[in-house]
Amino acid sequence: MTMRLPLFLVLAVHALLSSTLSFGGRPDAMVWDIVEKKELMQNIVTWDEHSLFVHGERVMIFSGEIHPFRLPVPSLWLDVLQKIKALGFNCVSIYIDWALLEGKPGEFVSEGVFDLKPFFDAATKAGIYIIARPGPYINAEVSGGGFPGWLQRVRGGLRTGAPDYLNATNNYMSNICQILADAQITNGGPVILLQPENEYTGAHDYLPFPDAAYMEYVIQQARDAGIIVPLISNDANPGGHNAPGTGLGEVDIYGHDGYPLGFDCAHPDVWPNNNLPTTYRSNHIRQSPSTPFSIVEFQGGSFDPWGGWGFEQCSALVNHEFERVFYKNNYAVGVTIFNLYMIYGGTNWGNLGHPGGYTSYDYGSVIKEDRTVTREKYSELKLEATFIQSSPSYLTAIPGISSTSTYSDNSGITVTPVLASNSTDASFFIIRHTNYSSFASTQYRVKLPTSEGELTIPQTNGTLSLNGRDSKMMVTDYDVPGIRLLYSTADIFTHVKQGDNTILIMYAGAGEYNEFAVQSSGSQVNKIKGEASYTVKSDNSTDFTLVYWTATPEDSVIQIGDGLYVYLLDRNSAYNYWLTPIDSSTSKLIIIGPYLVRSASVSSDELRIKADFNASTTVEIIGVPGDVAKIFINDMETTTTISGLSVIANVTITAPSFTVPKLSELDWKYTDSLPEIGEEYDDSLWTVADQQFTDNTHQPLLATVSTYASDYGYHTGVLVYRGHFMATGNEISFSLWTQGGSGFGSSIWLDSTLVSSYLGNGSAEGYQGKYNLTGIEGIELEAGTSHVFTVVVDNTGLNENYDPGYDDMKSPRGILGWRLETSKATNTPISWKLTGNFGGEDYQDRTRGPLNEGGLHAERQGYHLPGTPTDKWASQSPLEGISHPGVAFYATTFDLALPSDEWDIPLAFAFTNDTAASGAYRAQLYVNGWQFGKLTSNIGPQTVFPVPEGILNYGGSNYVAITLWALEEGGARIPGLELVAGTPVWTSRDTVELVDSPAWVKREGAH
Repeated sequence: MTMRLPLFLVLAVHALLSSTLSFGGRPDAMVWDIVEKKELMQNIVTWDEHSLFVHGERVMIFSGEIHPFRLPVPSLWLDVLQKIKALGFNCVSIYIDWALLEGKPGEFVSEGVFDLKPFFDAATKAGIYIIARPGPYINAEVSGGGFPGWLQRVRGGLRTGAPDYLNATNNYMSNICQILADAQITNGGPVILLQPENEYTGAHDYLPFPDAAYMEYVIQQARDAGIIVPLISNDANPGGHNAPGTGLGEVDIYGHDGYPLGFDCAHPDVWPNNNLPTTYRSNHIRQSPSTPFSIVEFQGGSFDPWGGWGFEQCSALVNHEFERVFYKNNYAVGVTIFNLYMIYGGTNWGNLGHPGGYTSYDYGSVIKEDRTVTREKYSELKLEATFIQSSPSYLTAIPGISSTSTYSDNSGITVTPVLASNSTDASFFIIRHTNYSSFASTQYRVKLPTSEGELTIPQTNGTLSLNGRDSKMMVTDYDVPGIRLLYSTADIFTHVKQGDNTILIMYAGAGEYNEFAVQSSGSQVNKIKGEASYTVKSDNSTDFTLVYWTATPEDSVIQIGDGLYVYLLDRNSAYNYWLTPIDSSTSKLIIIGPYLVRSASVSSDELRIKADFNASTTVEIIGVPGDVAKIFINDMETTTTISGLSVIANVTITAPSFTVPKLSELDWKYTDSLPEIGEEYDDSLWTVADQQFTDNTHQPLLATVSTYASDYGYHTGVLVYRGHFMATGNEISFSLWTQGGSGFGSSIWLDSTLVSSYLGNGSAEGYQGKYNLTGIEGIELEAGTSHVFTVVVDNTGLNENYDPGYDDMKSPRGILGWRLETSKATNTPISWKLTGNFGGEDYQDRTRGPLNEGGLHAERQGYHLPGTPTDKWASQSPLEGISHPGVAFYATTFDLALPSDEWDIPLAFAFTNDTAASGAYRAQLYVNGWQFGKLTSNIGPQTVFPVPEGILNYGGSNYVAITLWALEEGGARIPGLELVAGTPVWTSRDTVELVDSPAWVKREGAH
């Protein structure tokens, strides 16, 4: 068992390290000898310089990032995991958001949608491993980077060895790591790796970094809670931080991230010069040669800010062409732990996102926010992952040096060899444009080393072509079980055995010329089906049959000799192919046709396939075991025919008939959600801003008391302030500094009159305004009269804390400073009160968590919850809106009766946005009490808000509420609002269970 330092000794070492650094000493000489050489704490997950082993089997970890908290419907987690598994993946990586689990210091809550056990169970059922990433800091484009808001009151530096910060993390890390420990593979669970901290890569110039003792403290928190699986890091770039051998704070396996295109969704066609990584291999050899090359986050999409371009453009930036060029470039350097961020993004529901993003966290990823798999990048990734998983010799092949001349006759082509480590394994050659962003089609020939000597390919007089923004993985001496493929210039999808027959599937771009040679001297070649143009050359002296062919849209199959069947496909046809393991078996099926294939199993003489269909199609199944007599698709016995090696079934679907309500025609109820500007409003129950200090070290106080929201326990959603003053009759201007994060807005009323609104933009975090109070109609500040400023501030989330030493997460929200100036060169005092979500850190809704609701009057009363008594409210639609600045609250109910037991039907709320016609407004969308949308009409870009089944009740009543904050004179309205249904998919997923959504009850003390 590994011996590690106890936490008290880690702290002592931290103090010693800091002291040594301050005197210019060499801490490594003092500290490294204290830490014993690490030994494995278990023997199930091991590794060498090539790859991981799990239960003694060498494995390629093909992983995608998914955040369970961004899909708060646990019964849908299996659906997403099966879609990931169908890609050829065997793993997911998960962040865990501390802010959602410890909304109040010392109170750790992980129940309902925040309970991870159902996710672990779903992963086990899907056959998916997990890389757990609990932080405590995660970044992840979540509010505070995962830090709960109350950390703004911790004076010590965040992500440092400050004792008060470390103490603040202990409760969370102890609880979450115990949960993860129970789910380790050593306990029969899916967790195989754990990542302590996150992107611990840089810091303030005057902060000692890296802080080895701090990292060791985080590691020890995990170990003390029972974590025994290997620890992996994710350096933000290949800097070598905390790599094995660096001493205190080192992890078991070093990994890093890579986002080579950045996040410029405005220019999705632009691939900047020199952004293709070319030093990954040399860095790895220098930094961590004894561990598998691991990319723990590689670009799978992009985030998008307020005012951005929308996630369809982000998907176009990181599209199928990006996957071909950049992912294959990673295979060229031997990556064997490969995690894509994100594989499924989900939704920033309930204010959980950071201020740099809006409600959607689609991320332009492979699986869309509504869980559909219609992006071409899904299909491209499936081809790549399936090939790598079908090629075990890749795991021990040795990456070589890229060259524009050694292997190619055209310097416009770069070839990187990944060479066999022994004489019986395959070699791989990654072909790309030297100018990696080129749109040109380039002609070339290659010289490849094979077991038959160096060959110039094509061996005919022709040339090969590489289309723009494409890349290929050629193979030599590739084992197609029992048959040697000497080389192929086309990409391989997979191969399977069916009795005595072998099926090999290869593909190329439409119209591309390719060539392969297979060990089968003198064997006859017969066309089985299709129209692909091919020519055969057989030479008895070389014992190989040479086939050169051109890809066509129609699938083609040729038979070589008695038992080899080669499928010659164009890429678009290959997209329809799925490699599906048969449960509890080493056999696999190739299934052609469905929208998605989830699983296959054999019981007695029955083959049962679980698949999804978005259209009627012919299903072709290759590899059906010989003793199967009946085939069931989605539990329906299917009539089949035999065609060559394939079993053929016709699946006919008829789209279901259903209706969704027209939201514009519903009976909407209305109530005022800004009664605070009324003359008789009573704020006696509000929090008094009377703290004459702040523990927030990021922003010193400018005033005599703090008005920072987090100083009073309000960390999420809209904030409301009331400032009372006694007029002298000389007041002339009011200066106010508000801050809510990027994309925020604010409004100021003096009594019942709007003074001004800050509409916001996509980047400004705060706003400092000075407002002339003279001459505003409706404002009279007579001496001796009492008045109230009401200030509404939209908190779009707390900043992340990427670089230690800056403590950006502590950037306060709400009012930061003010002055009520008189003509006598004096200031009139203001006494402030504030409110946010009802109860603050003692939040009322334990089901939906600490961030879901903000501080608007309707939210504090719980009117966003189903069952709110609206019968006495006025009937008025948000499409009518209000004619004055203020905040309106609208609610309605409707029933759904969708056939969701068999059909997956995505639903979304679509807002029409026309600020010029509607007025500037901010809106929030609540569905059955869950906040699933924040819209800013003048900033955008999001207007369509998917809401999953389980939050929506597809078979019963639903309660929908909207807050409408009109920021300008003349008020605002929502121009249009629809509930939109996507394409129904006949599905084999498990039944979706309705999420517990507690109804409204009167909140005692609500103000």
